[in-house]
Amino acid sequence: MEVLTKDMITRWILPYLPARTGGRRCAADPVEVVGAISYKLKTGCQWRWLPVKALFTGTPLSWQGVYYHFNAWGKQGAWQKLWVNSLRLHRRSLDLSSVQLDGSHTLAKNGGAAIGYQGRKAGRTTNALLLADDQGLPLAVATPQAGNQHDTFELERVFAELCAVLEAAELRLEGLFLNADKAFDVMSLRQACAQRRIEANIPRNRRAADWQTDDDTLLDPELYRRRLAIERLNAWLDGFKALLVRFETGLQNWLAWHWLAFTVLLLRKIAPTPTS
Repeated sequence: MEVLTKDMITRWILPYLPARTGGRRCAADPVEVVGAISYKLKTGCQWRWLPVKALFTGTPLSWQGVYYHFNAWGKQGAWQKLWVNSLRLHRRSLDLSSVQLDGSHTLAKNGGAAIGYQGRKAGRTTNALLLADDQGLPLAVATPQAGNQHDTFELERVFAELCAVLEAAELRLEGLFLNADKAFDVMSLRQACAQRRIEANIPRNRRAADWQTDDDTLLDPELYRRRLAIERLNAWLDGFKALLVRFETGLQNWLAWHWLAFTVLLLRKIAPTPTS
């Protein structure tokens, strides 16, 4: 199962991953190492069941060797840097006529950091806020939180993380239209948007503690309908089985899978894989 072609990996991914320094040189082709990691992302198979003999044309790495590279690049922050570089290079492929904000709960099986029982879900989950463009293409994901926390928990800090990714990719925040459902109708988000000159298109929530009857906040209903584009992103992410259910216990690797999945989705947009 080829997630990305070798040409795409060679051109758009390898130049932004740090080369190994010190120790014995890896005998396997780095392109195939990334291909094996992408296979794991797509299928969600356990590391020990990675079909390394089928994934490498030359001397195959063991599954431990593939995991070593994935984990080492994650510790170096390389996967997030890869995404930021991809976003900056291909920002013309984005549709920033509006951006969509929403939370996503993922069932967690092995325990670990940022996991909690919400009550409305069948098990313990991890909650992460996602930002997508008007096509549903991913823009950023914030550090996940325990599933028992609501979407607006520490929202000012979490929203700042999302904005930092866009700024690192040299995307202009001023003038952006942000859609979010009424669960995000809190003063902290509206103020954070105002500070960055982002237009918040969020319906009023009468249950919110800071709701006021004399509020003159406007809502553009036509623009608000575009919020559903983020459901397209959720469906695309569910196609990566490593993200469908969380088995990673650490946040570093859990986020790394998101950054890699984002990169795959964007590269498929700019250079679709030919079908037979």
